[in-house]
Amino acid sequence: MKLFSLKSQAGKITSKFNKPAVLLATLGCLALSACTQTADQQEAKDDTVTAYPRLKADANTVAPVADKKSYTAQYHDFKLSDDYNWLKDKSYPEINDEPVLDYLKEENAYFESFIKPHQALVDTLFEEYKGREDDEETSVPWVKNGYQYRWYFEKGAEYRTWVRKALTGDTTEHVILDEAVEAKSYEFYKVADISVSPNNQYLAWSVDTNGSERFTIYIKDLKTGELLKDTITQTSGDIIWANDSKTLLYVIVSEEWRPFEAKAHVLGTDNTADKTLYKESDIGFFVGIDKSHSGDYLVIRTASHTVAENYVVKADAPLSPLTLMASRDKAIDYYVDHAHGDFYIRTNDQHVNFHIAKTKDTEPTFDNWQTLIAPSDEVYFTGLLPLKNTLVVQERKQGLDQVRLFSYQGEQSYVAFPEAAYSANLGNNPEFDQNHIRINYESMVTPESVLDYQFAEQKLVTKKERNIPSGYDKSQYQTERLWAPARDGAKIPISIVYKKGFKRDGSQPVHLYAYGAYGLGMSANFSTINLSLLDRGFAYAIAHIRGGDEMGYQWYLDGKLEKRQNTFNDFIDSANFLIEQQYTSKGNISISGRSAGGELMGVVTVQAPELWRSVILGVPFVDVLNTMLDDTLPLTPIEWPEWGNPIKSAKDYQTILAYSPYDNIEKRDYPPMMVTGGLNDPRVTYWEPAKWTAKMREYKTDDNLLVMRMHMGAGHFSSSGRYARLLDYAQEFAFMLKAHGINK
Repeated sequence: MKLFSLKSQAGKITSKFNKPAVLLATLGCLALSACTQTADQQEAKDDTVTAYPRLKADANTVAPVADKKSYTAQYHDFKLSDDYNWLKDKSYPEINDEPVLDYLKEENAYFESFIKPHQALVDTLFEEYKGREDDEETSVPWVKNGYQYRWYFEKGAEYRTWVRKALTGDTTEHVILDEAVEAKSYEFYKVADISVSPNNQYLAWSVDTNGSERFTIYIKDLKTGELLKDTITQTSGDIIWANDSKTLLYVIVSEEWRPFEAKAHVLGTDNTADKTLYKESDIGFFVGIDKSHSGDYLVIRTASHTVAENYVVKADAPLSPLTLMASRDKAIDYYVDHAHGDFYIRTNDQHVNFHIAKTKDTEPTFDNWQTLIAPSDEVYFTGLLPLKNTLVVQERKQGLDQVRLFSYQGEQSYVAFPEAAYSANLGNNPEFDQNHIRINYESMVTPESVLDYQFAEQKLVTKKERNIPSGYDKSQYQTERLWAPARDGAKIPISIVYKKGFKRDGSQPVHLYAYGAYGLGMSANFSTINLSLLDRGFAYAIAHIRGGDEMGYQWYLDGKLEKRQNTFNDFIDSANFLIEQQYTSKGNISISGRSAGGELMGVVTVQAPELWRSVILGVPFVDVLNTMLDDTLPLTPIEWPEWGNPIKSAKDYQTILAYSPYDNIEKRDYPPMMVTGGLNDPRVTYWEPAKWTAKMREYKTDDNLLVMRMHMGAGHFSSSGRYARLLDYAQEFAFMLKAHGINK
């Protein structure tokens, strides 16, 4: 079962062949008095800014200055003024306003003027990153419906090659899709989904060629190699086959990029004849499609961030009427799968931490649901996967991932993992009848691994650990789990890693990262990129702040809407804790975050600029108020349960206004900043980083460096090729290292 991906999911788009079970933007001072600083406090803050030298802009290079054009609007009793409103192209999603494009090009030229003199450092980092990539990496093979599949990278290739071979008869391995060949004509190429029909004859895949996340579906006959004429455009990328191997389900996205209509296409017919299975009229709900792990049912899910409906229909009769399991009137969130004549449901109808229910597939409606695994204050249920002989339940307890094995006869056990702090998630488990459960495992010192838990032997078997060709000695690095006291008494978990020999005397730098939104918890993951920081004396830390769900669903609820300031306080308090514990010093912390994490970066830059040595705002959701006021954007109505609806509610308007980063920029000194964006980004539109950069240039009173890199042919996830993406990272980390006075 796939989990439906919304704006919040700023991470990878994965193939069903290699997908995890769980896959990828906030409140300021609530009262004016809470934001008021005494003159002594302000002076103390300003003094700390000079403790470490700041990365300065080149005095001989003139930074772009965006035009100011007066714009005002009235909401409730508030007047909104925005001199950079014009940077939103009025013809969006078409972007052809020449003054807008000219400004973005000027910013890119300014970024190039900064990065060019430091190309040697960029090249050094890029070579380090490449050296840690397995040039000819291959996946762990998996079996599906009589075939063994895998993907691999040709030497030096940016994109994957997908192959399969039959388990019996002719076992020759055949290429079914060569992404590198398909991508040759494009600057950007992203495969969202790959799906083989149940009769093994047809391959369908969906592709985005400009970063806009509007995917085109292509279908190939694997027997003849012929590309069929059945091409479907303007889709969300999801592909689900019905059991007849001729009916294909997909989701249409609106012109504004809202997935709203599930349709069925029959091979060989014109697209105009495709039947609409479900059409969502509420602009606050997005539509997704899936297939039960048993293969017996198709599932159409429509959901906001907080409420869901699931419709089911037998996969043998895809055009039959749909059955609704629980209506949105129940005001609950739930996910559905199926095995042995029963639906299994993960739902929050009884507790914020969810629980597991079941019901006969002949009686699927809400009134018939029965509790299978009761809810708990301590255990947060995050996923489930019904296999033929075992119900696998994914949980989180005290911030650590757990995998529970639940037999259909009621016996239970847990998978035991080898480290005290780690990340473990259900991996690629395509078959209903498996003698193992595949798990993706890693920690901050253990590279990404694929583990199979063998049911019969009750043990973990390592199928693959990420190969790092340039070498990696795990014993040279150390990780800790820390607990930072928040100002309201909460304890914030921090995962931190550093190279042995790191001095706890406040002299060394720290790179601090967080996300903190949408209930998306950040795991203590391994990073080959961050090794370049650790080897240069940094500690790398993840603050597991409220707004994520690391400590349970309530942890998420305590960081949204009117409680959004908790998220920012937690991040700032985590930084101060690291300072107090002498992992680093004030002004010697560099920070970064993407999307909603970029919003976090904007807020803490405005609220505590004295703490940071540098800030990287990746595709940052910094124009929160204006975006939540614009209901023509596809991601605005669905975001109101997360941030509030300032159109209808004056209170929500005030709440968002209090912290919205763009609206709270004031005349003062700020740390060096690097901002990134994508012209075709449908999640965080390009004008958010552009407006932030333009206004910050106007207001900041320092000569610290501020640069923006706008990808003109990509979207939310930057470059699509694996090495092109590494070059993006190399530029960003070069900026960070330069901010710390590190030149090589």
